[in-house]
Amino acid sequence: MHQLAIRNVHVLDGSGRAPFLGDVAIDAGRLVEVGEIGAARRNVDGRGRTLAPGFIDAHTHDDGALLRHPSMWFKVSQGVTTVVVGNCGFGAVASARSPATRSMLSLSPTWIDLAGYRAAIESSPPALNAIALVGHNTLREATLGLESRRASAAEMATMRSTVASAMEQGACGISTGLLYAPGAWAPEDELVPLTEAVAPFGGIYVSHVRDEFDGLLASVDEALRIGQQAGVPTHVSHHKAAGRSNWGMVPRSLERIDDAVMSGQDVTLDAYPYTAGSGPMAQYFRNGIDPGLAEGMRIASCPSLPHYEGRMLVDLAAEQGCSLEDVVRQILDAPDADQAICLQFLADEGDIEANLRHPRVMIGSDGIPELRGKPHPRLVGTFSRVLGVYVRQRRVCSLPEMVRRMTSLPAQRFGLAGRGRIEPGFHADLVLFDPATVVDAATYDEPLRPSVGIELVMVGGEVVWREGHATSARPGRLLAHELGATIAP
Repeated sequence: MHQLAIRNVHVLDGSGRAPFLGDVAIDAGRLVEVGEIGAARRNVDGRGRTLAPGFIDAHTHDDGALLRHPSMWFKVSQGVTTVVVGNCGFGAVASARSPATRSMLSLSPTWIDLAGYRAAIESSPPALNAIALVGHNTLREATLGLESRRASAAEMATMRSTVASAMEQGACGISTGLLYAPGAWAPEDELVPLTEAVAPFGGIYVSHVRDEFDGLLASVDEALRIGQQAGVPTHVSHHKAAGRSNWGMVPRSLERIDDAVMSGQDVTLDAYPYTAGSGPMAQYFRNGIDPGLAEGMRIASCPSLPHYEGRMLVDLAAEQGCSLEDVVRQILDAPDADQAICLQFLADEGDIEANLRHPRVMIGSDGIPELRGKPHPRLVGTFSRVLGVYVRQRRVCSLPEMVRRMTSLPAQRFGLAGRGRIEPGFHADLVLFDPATVVDAATYDEPLRPSVGIELVMVGGEVVWREGHATSARPGRLLAHELGATIAP
C-alpha cells in the first residue's frame, strides 16, 4: 500500500506532451506510480485540476532569503519548488570575503565556500530546494577587492581554484554580472579561463550580459564566445532589450542564438514577464547620473528614506521642485544607500512575448527578496503571471510547452537529476493548480499578494503550500549538481 496518492488529476508530466487523466502515488518522497495506481494510506482528491512537476525558478537572488525567510512563501505560493541562486555574478561562495556581495544578498556569512553555505542551509532548512552558481563578482571581489584592473596570473590561479572547489562541492556552473562592479572591469580573456574551470564537471556559463541597451547584440555575442571557447553550454540571464530605442531587438538577439544552436552550440535563456526590471540603484549610477535612465525609475526599497518607496523619481522631483539628478543624489548620499533598490520600466511587451514563444527560454523571476517597501511583483507573481496572462489569456504558448520550460528544461540545464518530470523514480516536487483561474495577484502597488489558482505545492512529498497558506514543513535543501546533458537543437 502506498503512503500517499493524488487522484483524479490531469497530469502534465513536464515533457511537453498533452495532459492525461490519472493518479500518482508517492512513497518516501518519490513518485512510484503514475496512471492507474493501487491503494494508499492517504488520498488527496485533485478534483480534476492539473498536476505538474514543481516549477524551477531559473534566475533568483534568494541566496540570503533561504536563511532569512525559510518558509519561502513568495516562491512556493506560485508553485516553485527549486530556485537557482548565485546569479548575476553574486553568490554565497567566498562571500565572507566579499562585502559588496554580503550587502547585495543580505547575507551575514561565516563560511567561505559552498560546503559552508550548505551546512548553514542544513542547520535551518527552507521549504524548497536550491542549487548554486559560483558568482564571478563575488569571486573577483574576494580576490582583487573592488580594484578596476586586470587580474594577475596568481589571482587568476586563485580564482580558478575556488571555482573548481565549488564545482566539486556541487555548484552547477559560473555566473557573471558584467553590468555590475567589479565584474564590469573583467575583460573577456579573464572570463574564458574561469569558465573553463567548470567544464570538467559538466558545468555551464550563465551571464547577465555586459549591456542590455544599445550593445545587446554585441554582448550576447560575447557570452556566446565565452561559452564556446570554454567548451561549456551558455545561458543568457533575463534576456531583454532595455530602453525604448532598443525595443524590438529581442527577436534579432534570438536569431543570433538560433544561429549558434544550429552551428552546434548549446545555448538557453531565461526571461521574466514584466516590462520593469529591478536592482541596486547605486550600481546603475556608479559612472554618473543618467537623467534618461532615472526617468523610468521607481523606488522599491530605501531604508533611509522610506517615504520614497513606491514613488517614481520624476514625481519626487516635481513635488520638490528639483531635478532628477538632485533626487538621485539624495538617495545615493543617504545612509544605507547600498540597500536602495529601484524598479526600471525599460522593456517592451512585444519583446516579452517574443521571449516566451521561444522553445529555449525558461522562466526566471529575478526578484530581489527584500520584503520591505514596494518590491517588484515578480518576486511573488512571475510563474502564475506567465500561466494566466501569457498562456491562458494571450495564447503566446501552449500550457504543456510552457510547463516543460518551467520544469524539465531547467532541470536538464542546471543538472537537477530526478526533478522536473512526473514519472516513477523522480522526486515528488509537485504543484496542483487550476489552469482556468491561475494568475498573479501581485501588483506594483500591492506587490506581496499571493497568486490565485495555486492549490497545493509539495517538495519531496511534503506539503509546503495549501489553499493560500504556507505550512510549517521545511523539507528543502541545497542540491548538488549532477552532470548536465546537452539540450538538443
